[in-house]
This record gives sequence, C-alpha cells and structure tokens, in this order.
Amino acid sequence: MAQTVTEKIGFWRTRIWLFNKMCGMARHNMLNWVPDKTFIKLQYYLKLGRRLNLEKPALYNEKLQWIKLYDRKPIYNKFVDKIAVRDYVARTVGKKYLVPMICTCDSEDDIPWDELPRKYVLKCSHGSSCNIIQDGKKSESVIMRERARLPEWMKRNWYWFSREWPYKDVKPRILIEQYLEGPSGDVPYDYKILCFDGKPVYIIVDVDRYSDHKRNFYDVNWVRQDMFNRHPGYDGDIPRPERLDEMLDVAAKLSKGIRHIRIDLYDVEGKIYFGEMTFFHGYGMEVFRPREFERKLGDLISLNGGKKN
Repeated sequence: MAQTVTEKIGFWRTRIWLFNKMCGMARHNMLNWVPDKTFIKLQYYLKLGRRLNLEKPALYNEKLQWIKLYDRKPIYNKFVDKIAVRDYVARTVGKKYLVPMICTCDSEDDIPWDELPRKYVLKCSHGSSCNIIQDGKKSESVIMRERARLPEWMKRNWYWFSREWPYKDVKPRILIEQYLEGPSGDVPYDYKILCFDGKPVYIIVDVDRYSDHKRNFYDVNWVRQDMFNRHPGYDGDIPRPERLDEMLDVAAKLSKGIRHIRIDLYDVEGKIYFGEMTFFHGYGMEVFRPREFERKLGDLISLNGGKKN
C-alpha cells in the first residue's frame, strides 16, 4: 500500500532528527572512526532521503560527493584557507580585490580587542560559519557572548562534519578584515558565482544573510531563474551589478582548472571584493526545487579523467 501523507511526514521528521543527531556527533569527533564513503552515504541519505549513486553520479549533489572522495589536490587546502587564499587571489587577479586586512592571529588570545576599529569582521581561517561581525551596532555584551565561542571554533576541524577533504589540514587561525557596508549600512549583497571548469554559469545572490536571509538565482545575463534553494526568494529588485562583467572575469580566472567551485564576491561602492572559495555549496546536500535544476547543475560538472586521489 502507498504511504499516506502523515506517514511520509513522520518518516521525514525521523530522518531529519537522525541527520541532526549525526551532525552533532560528528562535530564532537565521535564519528571520526567511520570511513569517508560510509559516512557520506549515510549522511546523504538522512538529509535527502535517497541513496547516493557514486558509480554513475548524475545529480549536482551526487557529483559533489564524488568530488569529496576522489578529487583531492593539495592546492585545495590553500583555496579554503581564508588567510592563505589571499596570496592566490593577489597573484591571480590582483590585490585590489582583497578586503583590507586589519590583522591575523594564531589564537584567540592574540586578538587585540581594544585596538580594533568600531566595525570589523572576524573569521576563523579554517572553517565555515564561524564569524563575528561587528557592524558598529552590537553591544559589548553581545560581542562578549560571541567571543566566548571562539575557543570551540578554533578546536573544530570542519572536515569531520561532512568529510569535505580540503578543510582537513587547514591550520586554525583568525583573520580580521574591514567591515564592508551595503547601501543601507547592513552587509552587502553576497554574489556566489558557480563556476564549472573555469566558466561562470550561475550567480546566487544572498540578501540580508544575518537577519532575514533571502536568495535568488540568476544566469550570467542576469536573467532570474525560477528555482528555490534552502532560503526563500527575494521579491524586491536586485539590480544587475554595474561591474557584472568584471565579477565574471574575476571568477573565471580564480576557478581556472577546477571541475567546480563557487567564487563569492562583493560589489561595494563600485569596487569588487573577494569573499571566499567554496568547493561544496551547502556541503553537497541541499534541496533544489524544481528537482530538474539539480540535474541541470549536475550536467555542468565533468568527471572525465576518473578518480584523482
């Protein structure tokens, strides 16, 4: 008999509960003993509710999992290191695209808190979503609460969370950069450019990332795509960036020679700034609607050349 709607919802809730439990255990290094392929297959099934096809991957998420396991070039460690990648960006496209740096620190104890400007962005060099953003509006008590999380962030190895190999050997450090302001004083639009073999194809635009996160997809001609990915779409007007061609050129140069990578850029007061390089959008386990768009993205990733370990 076919499952009822209630049964399907119940199964989905159980699956997501197990996925969250698995992620929590992984964050605390309780699953480090599990082989990469086994871990990825189980995490993928719990998150997306389907088996992972590594023999003949076709969907975008499937191919990202294949890349995690079989495309492991040492240079990738540099690309995800938020401090080391600055040298690559400077050599490849020029220093003018780097966000002005305030300082770097080897540990949280080295941070000159009393000397920092009123606005700044603090990032851990070795991971994701471990930032302190001081926009000049946060109280000292809020910043102190955020600072209290730094020791935990610095001890964490993001590789064990979803087996994204590039993060495995990145040295934990701290980068403090100048705060970039959007037109309204908040964080600027985040342009995430999906590149395939050095060719930009789609642009994700994240709006209000730290408050009311919205997300739109565009092609390189700035035609909005009718699709949904994790965050609701933004209904307001996102004008075509005046320097879109320059952004695409920067993304193409930074992604040259890489099967697939996401290049994050900002456009602030007529200047383009580099954000970061990401190999696995949503760690390769995000839901796309319509489903056809996930296959369309997958078709853009060439796995020719076999397993490169």
